[in-house]
Amino acid sequence: MNQSKIAWITDTTASLSKEFIEKHNIHVIPLQVVINQESFKETVDISQEEFYERMKNETGTFQTSQPSIGDFVDLYKKLREEYDVGIAIHASSILSGTFQTSKMGAEMAEFKLLAVDSQTGSYPLTFMMKKGLKLVEQGIDIIEVVSELEAITERTKLFLVPSNLDQLHKSGRVTGGQKILASLLNIKPILAIEDGTAKIKDKVRSEKKAFSWLIDKLIEDKGNHTVNKVAILHAHDEEKAKKLEQLVNEAIPGLETELLMLITVAGVHTGVGTVGLSWVNE
Repeated sequence: MNQSKIAWITDTTASLSKEFIEKHNIHVIPLQVVINQESFKETVDISQEEFYERMKNETGTFQTSQPSIGDFVDLYKKLREEYDVGIAIHASSILSGTFQTSKMGAEMAEFKLLAVDSQTGSYPLTFMMKKGLKLVEQGIDIIEVVSELEAITERTKLFLVPSNLDQLHKSGRVTGGQKILASLLNIKPILAIEDGTAKIKDKVRSEKKAFSWLIDKLIEDKGNHTVNKVAILHAHDEEKAKKLEQLVNEAIPGLETELLMLITVAGVHTGVGTVGLSWVNE
């Protein structure tokens, strides 16, 4: 099938630059962030930096919500006029309803869509989008492309270390007692996105130990797989992210690194100051 007839679709949980989106004509449907019951379309009405700045300085509720079915129907009706088929890669269907809503929107618009549940978000979703584009450019059949993208979901790693448990407490992920105890003991939970959902992988006694834990996991995977790049994720704390990046550079000299703002659908639960590492075992 002619490459020009394939539309690429994703959502704002993919950490793609504006330049990359424009160069490859990727159609990005924004999730919504909700601040004290007021909704904003991510990257359209509010940037990730602005969201985290408000979370840092304002009281109240901070939430995210999936795009509306209407947003997808409108997009797919337009794409139907120009393209034969679409390939959509979306955030984990367990963490967001975006994947299901996208498929429903395509059906309603009568647009042929091959949808991939990334089972993750952030850097791994970005990796999958770039890999998919490359495979299509190589002339690989789109059914094979989708199959390869689905296989990548088994090989993605995304670990996060919240700076504190305030947001996890607000979102119901930890109890008040756990929050107080963790604050007193300086305990840092280490979260992972695995099998499409968030899991607590470990609890350590300091940020320093949390960083060591992350780098140990990266070294282990680098020893057993091909890892060409690691993303250092941060919820509006570049200084802390650069500190982690330096530790990565010292542990594995020559490994490509990239600093990325943490997607708000994750940051809304983990809070400002969260940092993490993400990579893909190729």
